[in-house]
Amino acid sequence: PRAAAATACGLPAAPPCHLPGGVRRDASVGPAATRPAMNGQEQEQINPFFRALSRFRQRRLDDCIDICTDLLEKNSRDQAVWFLKCRALTAKQWMDDVEIDEEGVADLLMDENAVAQAPRPGTSLNRPLTKFDAEGGGPSQVVRPVSSSGRPLTGFARPGTNRPTTSSAGRDITTAMQGSRPGTSRPLTSMGRLVRLGTASMQHQDGGEFVRLESLDLHKYAQRPAIAKALCDYMLYYARNPRKALELASEATQAVDFKDWWWKARLGKAYYQLGLLRDAEKQFKSSLKDEEMISTHLELCKVYLRLDQPNAALDQYGRAGEKFAGDTHILLGLARTYDMLNALLRGVQFYKRVLQYDSVNAEAIACLASHHFYTDQPEIALRFYRRLLQNGVANAELWNNMGLCCFYSGQYDLTLSCFERALMLADDNNMADVWYNIGQVAIGVGDLGLAYQAFKIAVSVDPNHAESYSNLGVLELRKGNVEQAQSHFHTAMRLGPHLFEPAFNGGLLAFKLGEFQESFELATKALEAYPDHIESKELIKQLKAHFSSL
Repeated sequence: PRAAAATACGLPAAPPCHLPGGVRRDASVGPAATRPAMNGQEQEQINPFFRALSRFRQRRLDDCIDICTDLLEKNSRDQAVWFLKCRALTAKQWMDDVEIDEEGVADLLMDENAVAQAPRPGTSLNRPLTKFDAEGGGPSQVVRPVSSSGRPLTGFARPGTNRPTTSSAGRDITTAMQGSRPGTSRPLTSMGRLVRLGTASMQHQDGGEFVRLESLDLHKYAQRPAIAKALCDYMLYYARNPRKALELASEATQAVDFKDWWWKARLGKAYYQLGLLRDAEKQFKSSLKDEEMISTHLELCKVYLRLDQPNAALDQYGRAGEKFAGDTHILLGLARTYDMLNALLRGVQFYKRVLQYDSVNAEAIACLASHHFYTDQPEIALRFYRRLLQNGVANAELWNNMGLCCFYSGQYDLTLSCFERALMLADDNNMADVWYNIGQVAIGVGDLGLAYQAFKIAVSVDPNHAESYSNLGVLELRKGNVEQAQSHFHTAMRLGPHLFEPAFNGGLLAFKLGEFQESFELATKALEAYPDHIESKELIKQLKAHFSSL
C-alpha cells in the first residue's frame, strides 16, 4: 500500500465529433455507437512507447517489459524506454519490506546487538513479561499456550513471530537449522530470501542483466535525480545489491547538498540490509528531520526492534502516532510490539483502535478474537471469527478456531461441522493441529477412544507434534500403560522444550513410581519453562521434604 507508483503522462480528452451541418450525433443511439475492437494493423499504428506506458499503468508488467525490450533492441540509447523498463522491473519484484522481514539463522545465533546481557522483563524481546498484572501481561501458560519460540499465541502469524526467547531452544545450533517438519523447511540463511529472489528474476532476461551495475558511473547518474531514483530502487528490489545502492545513494545525497529525505531513507534501507543498524538509525533520523513520512518511522522502529530495544520502538511509534493520527500501520506496529513483550492487554487496546479506522483489518480481528477466546469469552471470539468469514477469509485455521469457539460456548451441533470444513481445507502444515483440537473436543465430551485416535492421527501427520505426544501419554497412563506413557512424555519434552506439561506429567509419574531424583529433575525443568506453575512448586516442596528426611 505504500508503493510509490510511477506517474505517467495523462493525455487531454479528445473533443466530441460533430457531423457536417453542425448536427451532433448522440453517442447512445443505434448500433453505430458501438466501438469495434482494434485489429492488428490499428494496434501497430499506436506508438509502442505509449502502449508500453499503458501496460505499465494497467499493471501488466510482463507485457510492458517485452515492449520495452523490443524498443531498446532498436535504439539502446532511448532514455524514456530505459526508465520505463527499469520501473517495470522494479515494480514486478517490489514487496513491502517494512513488514515482511525475517531474521536468518546467522542473525539469530550471532546477534551481538543486544544492549544488556541480563535485561529486566518487559525491556527486551528476549525476556517478555511473564505475569498477569497491572503491567498488561496476558493470561498464564496454563490458559494460553506458547509457540515453539516461547511466546504466547497471538492469533495471527506474521514475520518475526518465531523470534526465540532466552527460555526457548531457538539459539541452539542443533535445533535452529531444522524446521517444524523434518526435511521440509528450515530458517532462512542471512540475506537468503533476497539473493534467491534476485537470481531467479534475472534468469528470465534473454540478454543477461538489464543493467551492468559494476560498470556504471554512479557519480554521473547521481546528478540526474529521476534516473538515479529509479536506478536505486532497481538495485534494492530487483538486483538485490544493497552495496551498489549505498554507493549511489551516497553520491546522490551529496549532489543535493544533504537536503533530500528520500535519499537518506534509501541510505538507511541499504545500511539495514547490510546489517549496519546504527548507521541505518542515523540516516532514518536525519530523513525524519527533513520530512516526516510514515514509512520512515516504520523503518526506524524496525531498526530498534532488531537492536532489541522495544521501548525505544514504542516511543518512536508514539511520536509517529501523534503526527499521523489514525494511521493503521502505526497502530498495528504498537500492538505487535506489545504482543512481543507479552503485554497483551495493552496490545488489545490498539487492535481495537485499528478497527475504528479500518473495520475489516484481518490482523486486528484475528488477534482480538484470540484474546477473547483465551480470556474465557468464546461467544465474543466467535463473532470476530464470523466477521473474518464474512470478509472472504476461508482457511483451515479459521474453521478450526470457529469449531473450538462453538464447543466452548455450548453450540455442540456446529462444532463437528466446523471441524469437517477445517479438515477439508487443511494441508500437511496444519492438519496435525486440527486433529489435535478434535482430540481436545473429544476429551471434553468424554469420548477417550476418539481422542486417542485423533492424537494418533496428529502424530502420524506431523511426527514433531509435541502436544499430541503429551496428551497421548496421559491417555496411555489412564489405560495403565506406564512405560508407554513415560516414553510419550520424554518424546514430548524432546520435541517441545517450551512446554511445561510433559515435564510436570513425567515428574509426577516418576514421583508415584518412587524415582524421586528423576522426578525432581523433571519438575525443575517444568519450572524453567513456566516459573509460576503451582503444581510443580508443590511437587518440588514434597520432594525436598522427602530428601531432608533421609
